Amino acid sequence: MDTDELVTAVKDGDLRLHELEQRADADVATAARRQLLADETSADLDTVGAYAFDAATAEPNIENMVGAAQVPMGVVGPVAIDGGAVDGEPYLPLATTEGALVASVNRGCAAIRAAGGATARVLKNAMTRAPVFRVEDVAEASETAAWVKDNVDRLAATAESTTSHGELRDVTPYVVGDSVFLRFAYDTKDAMGMNMATIATEEACEAVEAETPADLVALSGNLCSDKKPAAINSIEGRGRTVAADVSIPREVVKSYFGTTPEAISEANTRKNLIGSAKAGALGFNAHAANTVAAAFLATGQDIAQVVEGSNAITTADARGGGSTSDASGAASDANESGGDLYASLTIASLELGTVGGGTKLPTQHEALDIVGVRGGGDPPGVNANALAEIITTAALAGELSLLGALASNHLASAHEELGR
Repeated sequence: MDTDELVTAVKDGDLRLHELEQRADADVATAARRQLLADETSADLDTVGAYAFDAATAEPNIENMVGAAQVPMGVVGPVAIDGGAVDGEPYLPLATTEGALVASVNRGCAAIRAAGGATARVLKNAMTRAPVFRVEDVAEASETAAWVKDNVDRLAATAESTTSHGELRDVTPYVVGDSVFLRFAYDTKDAMGMNMATIATEEACEAVEAETPADLVALSGNLCSDKKPAAINSIEGRGRTVAADVSIPREVVKSYFGTTPEAISEANTRKNLIGSAKAGALGFNAHAANTVAAAFLATGQDIAQVVEGSNAITTADARGGGSTSDASGAASDANESGGDLYASLTIASLELGTVGGGTKLPTQHEALDIVGVRGGGDPPGVNANALAEIITTAALAGELSLLGALASNHLASAHEELGR
C-alpha cells in the first residue's frame, strides 16, 4: 500500500497506527503517519520528516515512528585524560538546546588541558535489577534471604545461562516484613545492560521460587532503582561508578576563570555541599546532569537514566599556600603564591554502553566514532569504561567552569554575552 492508501485505511478504521509496517516498508509507514497527523492537526511536519537514515534502522528503538527530533550537536575538547580505560585527548560530542553549555564545558576542558590533564577511573561496574517476592512472615523471609546468601554461585550460573557476556557480581537480600527484595548486580561489559540484567534475573527468580517459600510478585521491585531518584544508587552505585579529578595551578585558575582556588573552593562548599544538604538533595554538584544529558543524547544512551547520572558529588580544595579570598574572588594577601586548586567529580551511577540500544542509530554511531569507543571493546567492557571516564571528565570541566563563573560573578554576564 502507498502512503495515501495507508492514511485512508487508518481513517476508515481498517488499520491501526502500529499496524502500518505490516502493509508497507518502514519509510512509507512513517510518511503515512506523518501525513495523517498533518491532516488532523494542521501541523507542518516537513522538518520532522527530514531525517537522514532509513526508518527500518530505528525499528528496535521506536514505535509509531513519524520522523526524528533533531537536537543541535556541538563538541568539546580535546581534553587530556589519564584513565583506566582511556589515555589521550579525546573529543566529546554534546547534543543540547541549552545555550552556553558547550562553551562552558569547553572552557573547563581547556583549563584541564592547560593544567596537564585530568585523572579518571571507573571504580565499580554493577547494573542492578531487584525483584520483590512475597512470603508468609518474617521467618520465611529470613529463610529465603539465608538461602540466597548461600547460593549466589548457583544463581550466577542460572542467570549467566541467558547471556554470553553478562556476569552476576552479587545478590543482596533486603527484608521488609513479608516482602523480600533481591538486588542482583551484573557486570554487563560494553552494554548498558538493563535488558540483559532483566532477562538473567527472571531466570534466577525461577530458582529462588523453586528452592524457597518465596513467590515472585514483580521482576522489578524499585530497589534497583531505575530512572528514579534513589539513595541506594548514590551509596551502592548502579551501572558505572566513576571518579575524575584534576589539580589546576593557581595561575591557570586565574587565567581561565578570573578567580582564585580559594574562591572556587568556598563557592563549592557553600553551594554544592551546604546548599545541597539543606535542600535534601541526592546530588551534591553544580550541574553535572547537564553534561551527562548532552553526552547521552549525542551517543545514544537512555536519556531517562540522567536521573541516576545526577547522583554526583563535586569537591574543590585549595592545596598549599595560605592566601584567602574575599567575596569577589580576589586574593586577599596581594601575592600570587597561594595554593593550587584540586577538584574532583564522582558520579555514583552512570548507566551507559557502547553497544545496543540507541548506540546503533546512525547519528549516535557517528558520535561514538568521534570519541573512538563505538562497539564492543577488547577486552569486553573497555569501551564503555572509556566513555564513562570521558563523560565524567567533561562533567568535571562543566563543574569547574560554572563554579568559576559563580566565584567571579560572571555567570549572568556570560549568558548575556552569548545572547542566551
